[in-house]
Amino acid sequence: MTVDISVKIGNLELKNPVMTASGTFGYGEEYAEFLDLSRLGAVVVKGLSLMPKEGNPPPRIVETASGMLNAIGLQNIGIERFISEKLPFLRTYDTQIIVNFFGDSLEEYIAAAERLSTVDGIHGLEMNISCPNKQAGWCIFGTDPGVTSQVVGAVRKATRLPLIVKLSPNVTDIALMAKAAANAGADALSVINTLTGMAIDIGTRKPKLANRTGGLSGPAIKPVALRMVYEVYKAVDVPIIGMGGIMNAEDALEFIIAGASAIAVGTANFIHPTVSIDIIDGITAFLAQEHIADINSLRGTAHAG
Repeated sequence: MTVDISVKIGNLELKNPVMTASGTFGYGEEYAEFLDLSRLGAVVVKGLSLMPKEGNPPPRIVETASGMLNAIGLQNIGIERFISEKLPFLRTYDTQIIVNFFGDSLEEYIAAAERLSTVDGIHGLEMNISCPNKQAGWCIFGTDPGVTSQVVGAVRKATRLPLIVKLSPNVTDIALMAKAAANAGADALSVINTLTGMAIDIGTRKPKLANRTGGLSGPAIKPVALRMVYEVYKAVDVPIIGMGGIMNAEDALEFIIAGASAIAVGTANFIHPTVSIDIIDGITAFLAQEHIADINSLRGTAHAG
């Protein structure tokens, strides 16, 4: 049976719903020897800022039960080096390129969005307002609905590219934050970023991460992420990119049934670099088996009845 697995995120057309989660796939080139990037629905690159950042001091990754903690601190080469050194390579592949970006102030968000919007070969922007391992004060962009509305609204005016806003799970009401972002002009929402967590070395009696806390990802957070996608789907009318602990096609299908239009694979890339291709094939096989001609008819079916 022939099935259609293409999806739309705003006016961004993806050949399939499988994307790579920012921060877990480098700038794409790092994984190119393991899989054909052209088979992916989209490549979402590591978060970029106006100027290069060194990130947090090590140690900044700790393995945990069914997951991992990271406190990389958004280390990146900066927008200009990405444009000159990394983007030309990505342009050689037949996939959508989505650039994750952030700023330390409203002005930096606007300037970053404006600069990225002038470059050929970038098909969409993912706005990170939710990194859990930045210093206190930065997180207000993703945890205060008023501030979220302000920064998303300002960036919306600064770009004509599809704008995806990545939401923090470290809030009391994810639906409230989703509404704030959507009403301010987000074309789509990424749900969710990592959960704030920590690990302690019982020998030294000190946190294992130099940053003390970090972002928890991997299978451990999937039930939380799935619940939040389900709640956001009920609250807003914009497409959702579901992420958080997706390890296989069954996980991905759960997110789509919960309401996601597309999914992003993160921590699983570190374990199995070709997992995204396996998920694409697994989704296709499931739809054929279930005699479902169009993947979009599966979206949100957990809400029926």
